[in-house]
Amino acid sequence: MKLVLSAHNVPTSEAIERRIQENIDKLAQHDPRAIEARVTIEHDTTRAPEKAFKCAMRIAVPGPDLFAEDCESNLYAAIDLVTKKIDQQMRTRHSKQISKNHSEAARLKQERQDADL
Repeated sequence: MKLVLSAHNVPTSEAIERRIQENIDKLAQHDPRAIEARVTIEHDTTRAPEKAFKCAMRIAVPGPDLFAEDCESNLYAAIDLVTKKIDQQMRTRHSKQISKNHSEAARLKQERQDADL
């Protein structure tokens, strides 16, 4: 998955990029059709110190994109929470797709059984 990282008022270090890349790789395992991940990290000095760092993530997948953002006092915590939110969205989307396929298959099976009677 392609990673596009942009930072505002935050110096990006190897550790930050590595943490983001590790989290993106974990997300890519859930949905191999994911095309691109856009991550934006910001440090806003006008906010209260407990919500100074903001991380936003947009995952481009077939269909509507997945988006999440979070504000925390620690940049790494914000990155982890955003990843957790995106992971939950991916799981929900996958579960809905599986459920749709199962319910359609059950309906077709019921129609075949009714036709045999």
